[in-house]
Amino acid sequence: MRQVLKRNHRTSLPAHSRPQMPPFALPPDYPRIKLVSSFDELLATPFADGVNALCWQRTLPGNFSEVVEHLAAREGITTLEDSQLQTLPVSTAGRAAIDVLLEDLRLLRAHGLAPNLDCIDGYLRDENPGPVPTDVFSFHADSATVEADTYLCTYHGPASEGLRNDQAVRRVDIPETRAELLKLFSGEDDDDFLDHLKENCYDLHYAPIPQARPFSFGLGNLWRIAVEYPGSPVPPCIHRAPETLPGQPPRLLLIS
Repeated sequence: MRQVLKRNHRTSLPAHSRPQMPPFALPPDYPRIKLVSSFDELLATPFADGVNALCWQRTLPGNFSEVVEHLAAREGITTLEDSQLQTLPVSTAGRAAIDVLLEDLRLLRAHGLAPNLDCIDGYLRDENPGPVPTDVFSFHADSATVEADTYLCTYHGPASEGLRNDQAVRRVDIPETRAELLKLFSGEDDDDFLDHLKENCYDLHYAPIPQARPFSFGLGNLWRIAVEYPGSPVPPCIHRAPETLPGQPPRLLLIS
């Protein structure tokens, strides 16, 4: 990718051992998102008829906060190994959370995917963003040269955010931004310029319109979202990493 590319998890843990997740609500009257009820349905449902995002909405057992505390992740992004999770000295609730993480990884790997489980304590920002920021805080679409999609789940910390396609405009299509890019390119608005936009991923980044209302992907929900590739039957799902603020807990994110 050019861009930063069955069973329900339930347990008999007492309610007090399960951390409360924030309310989750899909954007109203938005037919591009479809809810599914299992991993098999998430995997098998095609992107068609305008649907470009599938969400397996889940309430997960276990204490993911305890897992993150024991990881003591360094600043930046730490990719976690199965063996590291298995040896953490956690409580029963922490072990339930780890079982969820390992099972999600197993499900994705069993279908030929290569998921990463990351503990994220801050992202790098563009040092010189210019007219189009290209870091993960910018609303963007993932891109591939062949048919592909992206799987995402936030287990702890601020969740990923989405933007309706009808509330977004490509930054390179904003006249003022395009004029700035052309000036820096020192050329004409021709095929060479389009290649320049693609090579730098400028064409993958979006700005919300003034009335836009971004939405949260929520905690615990496993998403499969459409990416931009030649011949895709639907537009890509526009999303971003949440803003990281001082004092916020690290994110625990699965991505594939």
